[in-house]
Amino acid sequence: MKKVIYILAGVGVIALGAFILNKNKAKNDAETAVVSQKNNSVAVKATTVKNEKPNTDYIANGTFEAAQQLEFPAENNGRVVKVLVDEGDAVRVGQVLAVIKGDNLSIELQNTQTAYQTAVADNARYENAYKTGGVTKQQLDNAKLNLANAKARYDQAKVNFGDTSIKSSINGIVNKRNIEPGSVVSPGTVLFELVNVSTLKLRVTVTEQQVATLKLGTQVPVSVSVYPDKQFTGKITFIAPKADASLNFPVDIEITNNPNNQIKAGMYGSATFGNKDNSGQASVLTVPRVAFVGGVGNRQVFVVNDSVAKLIKVTPGRIFGEEVEILGGLKEGDVVVTSGQINLQDGTKVSVIK
Repeated sequence: MKKVIYILAGVGVIALGAFILNKNKAKNDAETAVVSQKNNSVAVKATTVKNEKPNTDYIANGTFEAAQQLEFPAENNGRVVKVLVDEGDAVRVGQVLAVIKGDNLSIELQNTQTAYQTAVADNARYENAYKTGGVTKQQLDNAKLNLANAKARYDQAKVNFGDTSIKSSINGIVNKRNIEPGSVVSPGTVLFELVNVSTLKLRVTVTEQQVATLKLGTQVPVSVSVYPDKQFTGKITFIAPKADASLNFPVDIEITNNPNNQIKAGMYGSATFGNKDNSGQASVLTVPRVAFVGGVGNRQVFVVNDSVAKLIKVTPGRIFGEEVEILGGLKEGDVVVTSGQINLQDGTKVSVIK
């Protein structure tokens, strides 16, 4: 009898264990199905299409250039006698920078002066002789031609002799000095480089949409990367009539107030265009630029509806920095994917993450 009881008890324990195992398996299968269902969706980031007033401000970056930058080459052969300025010196218009030995030029000047004086006397003698019939008209014409040639050589010799004193033609700073006393120079040898940074220009490039809003003479806020706490003001002095190779338009902003030469040529700067007061702007539909699949020019975005991503065509308008105006294809409140589009196809299930 006891044996029968033990057998029945063992059968009960086995049956109970089998029941518990089946119940746990069913629970695990259900959880696995949920996880599998979740894993079938692609995680993306998304945002809502907004109807708002756009910020038309935009920033263009560039480098500062000196308004005047000149190199001074030698005009004649010679030896440098004196160098009167050094790198970093401020110079004025007409100031002598260097003196080149002009012995040969002095001799040339004296010779051409003598030849000119002789030609003047000869021409006067031929004119008097022509009046009395002593010379022909052709002889008189030759004398006049000789006089003109002698005067031209004399004038050129005076110019060459004057070039022995190298003078500055601008107000500026000596950026480079390439000669020392005793240096031998020839025509074309660059002696000095002068720059004038009291006035600078910031050259930037803007897009086709942006250039249409610019006007010559407009005041523009300018910042310099090395002076983040200072604000400068510039004026638009040039707007290119033709786009460059990248289809952008060069624009020059002139900075006329540069106290203590704080801004140096070659520094990096930024100009802010637009009107920060956008109260007069009409509201428009906008989406982030990153929502476009393959760029704005491709005109496609993914819209999320009931956890499904649908690829649709849209009509983009103006670009306001990182926001793009939408003229058609979307409405306010639509949810568009902004990150993860590379993993999507039309009809892919998605889960939006923050």
